[in-house]
Formats: sequence, structure tokens, C-alpha cells
Amino acid sequence: MNFQSAAPRIPPRVLCIGMPVRDLTFRVTGVPARGSKENASHFEEICGGNALNAAIAIVRLGGRATICGPMGDQKETSSRYIFEMLAHEGIETNHIIHMPGLVTPISTIMIDPSGERTIVTFRDPELWKVRLPAPDTLLDDCHAILTESRCAEFCTDLCAEARRRGIPVVVDADRAMSMREGLLTVSSHLVFSSEPLQETAGVADDGEALRRVAKVTSSFLAGTRGAQGTIWLDENGNLQQTPAFPVHTVDTLGAGDVFHGAFTLAITEKQELQDALRFASAAAALKCTRFGGALAAPRRAEVVELLKQGRTSSPVGTAH
Repeated sequence: MNFQSAAPRIPPRVLCIGMPVRDLTFRVTGVPARGSKENASHFEEICGGNALNAAIAIVRLGGRATICGPMGDQKETSSRYIFEMLAHEGIETNHIIHMPGLVTPISTIMIDPSGERTIVTFRDPELWKVRLPAPDTLLDDCHAILTESRCAEFCTDLCAEARRRGIPVVVDADRAMSMREGLLTVSSHLVFSSEPLQETAGVADDGEALRRVAKVTSSFLAGTRGAQGTIWLDENGNLQQTPAFPVHTVDTLGAGDVFHGAFTLAITEKQELQDALRFASAAAALKCTRFGGALAAPRRAEVVELLKQGRTSSPVGTAH
């Protein structure tokens, strides 16, 4: 393998586009049934959202990250809390757009003993009307864009301009997309979660779904499947598999976002695709061993050590 043990001397900068979220997390023995009550054994307030979580992972792994997207009124409690957390993590916030009178997204998250999370999120509908700064401003000193698929409405034009300038665009596809959606064609890398991948392609098989999506885009395509690892299409259209690292999982919250952040950073470092996927898989696996969402994301030395150990749940190779 050809993964990099150290970050470059001048860290690449990734523009992470999405909606920061204030997360209220509860550890429970079981998700309560409708109309019932459940006592939590632990409560923690953290910051979240796909792009923000990925930004945390990028910085901890040796990159630079700028968060860009809409938030609520600058005076509200959630906005102030998230800004404090971003500053603590060393994430650049100069491209966050505060929208007066609106509410920053907020989630209630229940984590059961297996580490699985159940999430209820409120996003103010008016946030989708945000207008991003000009491309020349956002793409200055930008080595890659990482965006959430749900943000297509306000970031597709920027992503198209980035691709015209030769800047990679990685899309975290965690919801079903239309096969005619612009992000499918203006991205360079599309990494789906299993369920939205199947919903997008209209077929109940991850491998076949990737092949169907490949008919409408030239982007690199992959599908993450948690403990089952990641499947992806190589340059010849053959289905390949990168296995997961077996770990004791206590909290899956933010693991997918850490994966996307690590993968995007690896792409900016010119790692080979297979190595980038293993790097991302190792980072996500380590995150799952700790509570705290993406605030439990690992440092680079930890990821390198896990990669050196080389233990995965099954051999790397062609998926059938």
C-alpha cells in the first residue's frame, strides 16, 4: 500500500459545503416506542452535520478545512455554540452565511448499546434559499470541495466551476438523488451510503446500483456499507471491494462523515483510490470505537498505526 504516513508540509485546503447542526445526544438502552418514555444514561451536546463533521476529520488528519453554508441568526445560542466548537477545532469559518431571524439546524440523537443512532433533525426551510459567495472567493487556495448531496440546490453551479478549474468535487450522497441531478455530472467522486444508492438507481443491490449510476456520470463511484466495507467501480468498470476494519463499535454517529472527510483529504494528497479508501475506512473505524460523534475522530498517527496493522474483516479484492 502507498498511503502517506505524514500530512504534506503545506496542508491541502478542503472547502466543506453543508449545514452545521447542533446535536443533542442521548445514550439509551433502547429507542422508545411511540408514546412511551425512556431514561438516558448519558447526555452530551456536540456540533454536527455532514460537512462540519468531515471538516473536523480533515483537520485532525492533517489538512485544512473551511466550512461554507447557511446558519441561523448570529445571535442565537446554537450559532454561538457551533462557532466556539469550530474555533476550538481549527476550522475556518469565514464563509459561513448567517441568515437573520432563522434557526440553525438542530438534532436529537439517540444512541443504543450497539452504537446505532436514531436521529430527528429540524432544518429551517428558509435556509435552502442561501446564496453562496462568488466562486473566485470560495475557490481561492481550494484543493477540493466536499459537499452534502442535499445541498445541490445552492452549490451545483459552484461545483461545476470548480471542475472547470480542475478542482476535485467529492459528494457525500446520503439521500436519494435524481438520475438527472446536476451533482451527478459535476462531481469527480460520488460516495453513496447503501440505502440512498439503491433508491437513486431503483435497484435493491449495491453493485448493480453503482453500474446503473455509472451510465449517467463519469465520476468515480463508491458505496459505503458500514461493517461490510466499501464497494466501488475501478477505471474499467469492474466492481471492487475495500473491507472494513473490525472494531468494537460503541457509537456510529459521524462515522460516515469522517469517512468522507478522510477520503477527500487523501484525494488531495494524490493517494491512489484503493489507498484513499483504506485510509478513510481506518479513520471511520477508529471513530466508531468512541462516543462523541465526529468530535471522536482520530488523529493521523492513529490511522497510520491501524493501517500498518493491516487487519480487515476480509481480503481486498473484486466484489461478486
